[in-house]
Amino acid sequence: MCLDEMGPQGVKSYPGKQLVYPAAAETKPAGRAKQAIDYGRRGKAGYVFGAMTPTDGEVFTATYTRRKLVNWIDFLQHVEEWIPKDVERVYAVLDNLTMHRAMDVLFFNLAYPRWEFVFQPTAAAYLNLIEPWWKTLKSLAFKGRRFESWEQVEEAVQKATAYWNAHKHPYMWGRRRRHRPRRKPGIARLPLAA
Repeated sequence: MCLDEMGPQGVKSYPGKQLVYPAAAETKPAGRAKQAIDYGRRGKAGYVFGAMTPTDGEVFTATYTRRKLVNWIDFLQHVEEWIPKDVERVYAVLDNLTMHRAMDVLFFNLAYPRWEFVFQPTAAAYLNLIEPWWKTLKSLAFKGRRFESWEQVEEAVQKATAYWNAHKHPYMWGRRRRHRPRRKPGIARLPLAA
């Protein structure tokens, strides 16, 4: 189980890609992709807390307006309810944020003994698989959208998480696999001389 928080996520416009259609290029040249200027944030910002099981790719997210210890403990209790009861041991991979190592988290660990917290080394965020998943969440929930209130951000995160869980797959660590033809072993071909 990989746990972390993302934020602060502001109530603002997030840039996206504007499509350039090739048919329009025949009549007039394609110009620069433009976006209306958006000054600043509207309202408050908040945080997205997330939990992921890399073996099947299922994700649980919750939004909070502040990154406080009380919210972290509340999130852990929601994750405890989300995890099936037949799971005997929960290994939670976390970073070394002070909030993750607080005394209340130890009390949570005493209340729920099936949990075991594993803290990743400093400057090794790549070991927590939820970190690259935040990029996926940003592209599903925020990219190319304008938000007027924090409730709209919360709704976008919930819809993106529901979409991901409907199309989930095991999350793999490492670089993206590209479809390339296999190289055949042998001697390199010499260039043809003219």
